[in-house]
Amino acid sequence: MTKLPIGLQVYSIREEAEADFVKTMQEVKDMGYDGVELAGLYGHKPEEIRDWLKEIGLVPISAHVPYAELRDDLQGTVATYAVIGCKYIAIPFLGEEERYGSKAFDQVLAYISVIAEECKKYNIILMYHNHEFEFQKTEEGEYVLDFMYRTLSEDVLQTEIDTCWVKAAGVDPISYIKKYENRCPVVHLKDFTGKKPVEFTAVGQGIQDIPGILEASGESGARWVIVEQDSHTVHTPMEDAKLSIEYLLV
Repeated sequence: MTKLPIGLQVYSIREEAEADFVKTMQEVKDMGYDGVELAGLYGHKPEEIRDWLKEIGLVPISAHVPYAELRDDLQGTVATYAVIGCKYIAIPFLGEEERYGSKAFDQVLAYISVIAEECKKYNIILMYHNHEFEFQKTEEGEYVLDFMYRTLSEDVLQTEIDTCWVKAAGVDPISYIKKYENRCPVVHLKDFTGKKPVEFTAVGQGIQDIPGILEASGESGARWVIVEQDSHTVHTPMEDAKLSIEYLLV
């Protein structure tokens, strides 16, 4: 279905990765995934993660790294993921005290530029991974997410568009990917039933136009698409990961 390489966000299978990282990564590779996006190191050293992924044959595409972790130990944190070989670091979330409307929001935006400069020392690209809350409007009527990307140039911050949260916010994911053409190196493939609160499914089993999202991603310059499923209601995490990749490889 897609010529783009496909990764899996390890958060989707976090309990399995915590229990046995190497075994789980091997199973991910055997399913047909090309790489992984990390969400923590599960108590392992970066050199171990690097070597295990290399031996298994999974690309360490990127890592979701909390803003607070980057703020509190910027040099050490970025260096850790450089050792692993990640090409991208994504800020995955902003807490309520850091979001638009908070006293800290302007400071957060300013410090994102500092984070980006540190990442550039290792040829790592900084991205921001959206949820639904960034689609509230600013006082001027602009989506907060658009305000962030307008305030911070693409040289500072690239997008990691989470297509589920875009759709859940009432915005068309395909149009939104196209809006950030050549600024969307990594796109999150995430499907859901359409119910509220959001109920996640394996890719291809929900309401998302996955073929259209894949086409838009490729045309807009994406280098990777990454499967992510925050929670699981019908199948186990590994079963859902397998259903997603089987759908995408048809």
